[in-house]
Order: sequence, then structure tokens, then C-alpha cells
Amino acid sequence: MIGSIEGTDEAMSSPADKLELSSPRFKRRWYRSTFYNALILGVCNLLAPGIWGAMNSLGAGGEEKPYLVNGANALTFGLMVVSCFFSSVIVHKIGIKWALIFGTMGYAPYAAGLYTNNQYGTEWFVLFGAALCGISAGIFWMAQSAIALSYPEAHNQGKFLGFWLSFCFGGQVLGGAINLGINASNGHVGKVSSKVYLVFIALQALGPFAALLLNPPSKVQRTDGVPVRLAVTDSNWQEIKATTKLFCSRNFLLITPLIAQAVYSEAVMFTFQSLWFSVRVRALGSFLSGLVAIAAGNILGSFLDSKKISLRNRSRGAFLTILGLQGCWWIWATVLVTDFHKTRPTYDWVDPGFGLVTSYFIVGNLAETEAEVVRIAGLLRATESAVQAVSYGLNSVPVMAETANVYLNFGLWGVSLLPAWLVIKEIGVTLGDKKLGRELGKEGFNQNVQAPEGNEETMRRRSNGLDPELQ
Repeated sequence: MIGSIEGTDEAMSSPADKLELSSPRFKRRWYRSTFYNALILGVCNLLAPGIWGAMNSLGAGGEEKPYLVNGANALTFGLMVVSCFFSSVIVHKIGIKWALIFGTMGYAPYAAGLYTNNQYGTEWFVLFGAALCGISAGIFWMAQSAIALSYPEAHNQGKFLGFWLSFCFGGQVLGGAINLGINASNGHVGKVSSKVYLVFIALQALGPFAALLLNPPSKVQRTDGVPVRLAVTDSNWQEIKATTKLFCSRNFLLITPLIAQAVYSEAVMFTFQSLWFSVRVRALGSFLSGLVAIAAGNILGSFLDSKKISLRNRSRGAFLTILGLQGCWWIWATVLVTDFHKTRPTYDWVDPGFGLVTSYFIVGNLAETEAEVVRIAGLLRATESAVQAVSYGLNSVPVMAETANVYLNFGLWGVSLLPAWLVIKEIGVTLGDKKLGRELGKEGFNQNVQAPEGNEETMRRRSNGLDPELQ
């Protein structure tokens, strides 16, 4: 039995192997399960981008002024656009597991750059660390996104995404807790203690070792018996052409504004914290916002996996709820920054005035094949990185950082609504459950759904992952 799991993708894809893996007599090993791999992927997420997020959620990477760090982050995301675009070529050369390992290696130099600036005022190392981070982080985000979309069973996709992303926000919670403990007595505006960076550097240096524990796709044992096939077999030039074609596809272009407005806000909110709040309030904000994000992400993941609600209604409900709440938040943010620009406050917690699951779910329903999962994961992060590069670059300009970027992000939110809806409304109607389709194939999917005898239209719709009641 183990030989069939560790064999080639072709050997694993036979119906006999699927039946053997799904049989109660087959003994699955916990260290080959999708939950184990979700845990390892989550730990990598915590140690790499999670700690990066922890530093930046303090506002300006913990520095007193946000402008140098925002410029460095613009460099990071600019390089990520390039590395993300060519990420499928990297997977073709070294495989998805080693792509993930390579992707974790650039985060510690980024933290080291912030430490030397905090301690000695060095600026060049901030930019050098940001460049190394950008080269590796693009590969990391592509690899972990592709793994998160391909490793889990179809009925666990949303929960896997929520669990995995919890670790990224868990890094923010951990970083905020560490910084809050060290800076709890600092009620003034300024930079955080240099001791915080030493802890962050040590944690991020563990990232590559954690990634070594991930199973390659051929060794994953899923409860549904379906083998994980996540490989790129085309030539480098064919991959580049296929990635370009996918980027220019109608559905991806329509959701690009949705992706843009979601990630543009990162630099906006981190800069907002550094400009108007004390060090300890920034630490508390990092800690609490991470907890809220973890809870919300897992609730959303469970909702997206619900079988009691049709795929169409799940996607539409999540879209309307999240975008509706975002609209309310941007209205309030616009009011706040307009007032702050006039009054120039500094809030501490003793003052009276102190009071990316949906994107992955959507793009997971656009990929037709496993190779396309790798491409679309890279394109998703490349698009996000391009927007973040612009956002951090603009936030390095004082007038943009204080007010204009909030107004701009509000406008991006409004622009994204109609194009995104044109895609969302087709999920579960003309866009079926693409994950089941690409894993089982047309024939396999037909064998895994039961339609009323004689109802050919219902069978046809189910075989494409669509809602059978929508005739």
C-alpha cells in the first residue's frame, strides 16, 4: 500500500489506488495527513510572513517614522512581482516543497535590517534585507497558496484555508504580545525596543527547518483517497506563456480590483498606527487585530465548506458580507484621518479617544488543472505584491500617508464591487466546483455524484460541479 502512495502521480491516479486509500482497512499515518501538512504549512506561515506582519503591524516595522520602512517594503513587493510571475518555472525545476523552503530564507535578513537601523541607524541594510525578502517571499507565497488549494479534501478546503491563515495572523498576535510585554510602560510615540527584533530574527531563522517537515504531494494521504497531484511538467517557456495567458483571462482581470483593494489597505493601516498612536497602543493593536482576524477567518472557512448551503449562495453571501463591512470601515476611516490631519493627535490607551480567505476561495474556483493552480497562486500573489509595492511607496510620502491613501483605498473598494460581482455571481452557476473537477476528472466526478435516474440535465450540472437546482 505504501508503495502506491509514494509512487509517481500516474501510478497514484488509478481508480484502484483511490479505492485502496479510501478503504477503512488502509492505515493512514498521521504525519501524511492533510491536517499535519496544514499544521506544518501554518508554522511556516507563522515564522515567515507571520513575524513579518507582526513587525509591520506595529506601524513602520516598529520604527519611529514610517517613511524608510515603507520605501523598503515597496522594494520588497516590487521584487515579489517578478519572483511570483516566474514561480511556476521554479516549481518546474525544484518541486513545490523545495520552493517553499527557499521561500522562507529571505525573511530573517529583513528583520536583521530593521534591527541594525533601530540599534545603529544603518539604512542600507534595511534596503538589502528588503530585497532578499522580496526575492524569496514571492516564491514562498506562491508555494504555500498552491499547497493550500491542492492538499486538502474538497469538503475541507475552507477550513484548511482558515486554519493555515490563522498562523499568519498568529505571528501578528505573538509579535504583538512580545512587544506589548517589553513596551507596556512606553506611552509615547517612538520606536520599539531593539530586543523585540532579536526575538523576531531568531524565530524567522527557524522557517527553512520547519518547511523541511512538509510532505511532498505524492506522499500526502487524504481521507477521500484522492491523490495530490501538484507538479509543473511544461517547459519554462510554455509556463511563462501559460501564466501570461491566465493573467489576461476575463475572470482574473475582473477580480484584480478586488484583490487590489484588499491588500492596498495593509500599508495604509500600518502607517495609520505609526502616525497617531503610542508604542504600546501599536503593540496592543497588533495583538488584538490578529485575534479578531483568526476568529473571523476560521468562521468564514467553515461557512465556505458548508454543504447545507449551495456553492452559489456561499460565495455570494461571503462576498456581500465582507464587502459590506469593508464599506462601513472605510467610511469611518475617512472621517478619522480627516479629523486627525487637522488636530494632529497622539493616542495612548489612557486617552478618552482610544476606543485574504475570500480571495483564495475565489481563485481556487478559477483554476482548471493542478498546474494552473501553481500559476494562478503565483499570479494572485504577484498582483497583490504589485499593489502593495505601490501602496507602501505612496505611504512613504507624508501627505499620502496621513490622509490621501485612505481616500484612495476607499475608492478602490468602490471600483472593485461590480467587476468582482460579475465573477462571484457565476460561481455555482456556470463556474462549478473546480477543485473536484481537477482532482477527479470528468469521469471521476460523475462517479462521485448521484443524480436522479433519467435526469440527464441534473447529472450534467453535477458533473460540472454546479448547483443541480439551477436549471
